[in-house]
Amino acid sequence: MRRFTRKSGLLLAVAMMTAIASTWVPASAQAPTTRRAAAGGDAPTTSASDDSVPIPPETTAVTKHDWTGGGQTIHYTATAGNLLIKDDKDKPNGSIFYVAYTQDGADPKTRPVTFFYNGGPGAATIWLHMGSFGPVRVVTSSPEATGPAPFEIVPNQYSLLDKSDLVFIDAPLCGFSRAVGKGTAKDFAGTDEDIKAFDKFITRYISVNQRWNSPKFLFGESYGTTRSAGLVEALNTDGIEFNGVTLLSSILNYNIRNPGYDTDAIGYFPSFAAIAYQHNKVKKTGTIAEWVEQARKFARGPYAEALQEGDKLPAAEFDAMAQKVAAFTGLSVQYVKESHLRISATRFRKELLRGDEEILGRYDARFEGFDVDAAGENPGYDPSDTGISGVYVGAFHDYIVKELKYMSTEPYYLSGPGVSGAWDFTHRAPGAGGGGGRGGQTQPDVAMDLADAMRKNPKLKVFSANGYFDLATPFFITEYDLHHMLLPPAIASNVEFGYYPAGHMVYLNVEALKLLKGDMDRFYGEATKH
Repeated sequence: MRRFTRKSGLLLAVAMMTAIASTWVPASAQAPTTRRAAAGGDAPTTSASDDSVPIPPETTAVTKHDWTGGGQTIHYTATAGNLLIKDDKDKPNGSIFYVAYTQDGADPKTRPVTFFYNGGPGAATIWLHMGSFGPVRVVTSSPEATGPAPFEIVPNQYSLLDKSDLVFIDAPLCGFSRAVGKGTAKDFAGTDEDIKAFDKFITRYISVNQRWNSPKFLFGESYGTTRSAGLVEALNTDGIEFNGVTLLSSILNYNIRNPGYDTDAIGYFPSFAAIAYQHNKVKKTGTIAEWVEQARKFARGPYAEALQEGDKLPAAEFDAMAQKVAAFTGLSVQYVKESHLRISATRFRKELLRGDEEILGRYDARFEGFDVDAAGENPGYDPSDTGISGVYVGAFHDYIVKELKYMSTEPYYLSGPGVSGAWDFTHRAPGAGGGGGRGGQTQPDVAMDLADAMRKNPKLKVFSANGYFDLATPFFITEYDLHHMLLPPAIASNVEFGYYPAGHMVYLNVEALKLLKGDMDRFYGEATKH
């Protein structure tokens, strides 16, 4: 059995090491098990048409490992491979890469399986895979920038492997996932197209691996929560009921964030207060949770009322409100006034530490960095992004080749080329337009999809995990979305919330990961009860 306690080297190239055979063929070194997926795996084919992509076989690299945590040792199998999904004409149009960690000898009837994915849209799942609940994790210097190689991969004592089998999925066109055959980016680069692809992959995975009778969970981060809310409804419609959904750093409703409304100003306000508290820019009273609760009450009450007045707000009330906003956010009263009481998240990142000539991270405002232009209005980069990218990319490439024995001639795309810019955000939500019919949305509000799934599967549990210092998906807007799903009390009580001293990627703070693991242990216990 392999243990992961040594230093891991960085593979500088983005492309993986060259395989001895064609695309997606596992390495022969140390002879890991190689098998063709069961249940009708497609053989490789090549179309005569010039505009088609060769369809690869479904192959896997299979290795054996052990994990120790919580006073127990789990022997598990790691499977890195691809499964084919098909278009409406039953022709393969996508090859989806995944890495699964499954406990050896477990009973599928009692052993849950959890499907993980990051967001973007158009992002690979390297971040959740190497940082959250997998059997290993990378070591970072968070919230400081992590230096260059050598990087360290260690056993993850906070893995969910003691509660569930884990399947990490790269979205179509990302990571090692590809359009194949007659498939194109248009088939996958959209809200509904993406949901459909994941629906097909999960259905195929549980068929190939005989997991139809297993408890099932979804775990999405960022845009992955948008996917989860729509996906759990789509799967439910297909007759595949899930036990639980974890939403990490959510964005569920794009419509309410359009310009011309005060949603962002109000929705970000408690996050500003939490970040100012973290950086000692305000007069602290109580714990951070207590301080944030004060900010919530102010934001939904006096602050929202003042913004609704718009230009009609009397001057004296405007001045008084500016004083209060400054006291919560750590910004100067003059800056608040010049901002018309409405603080931009991007400008907040530049302004809070302006006196120190530093900027804050967007994904995680614990991170600080030096900008080229101290006098500018907007930060030049995101130190919470640049501070971790190198360690994650390098460690992942080293790990997947050396430990999982998976090699490919293909590059691993952190972001699918051109996917984000080509994304079609239109969405057909269940029940839109009344009468139980389906209607179109120019921007997705998938909270309604999630609500539909919960009404039809009243045992479905939802856990919303939120970082206090996340300026990408603020927790107050998430609360609003999940509290406005029009659910009866008995079903609404199935939604739980967790808050952590971290940012968008909660697991970057190992202490926060520990807290989240404890919440997940309890959540999985509740969601698998009958």
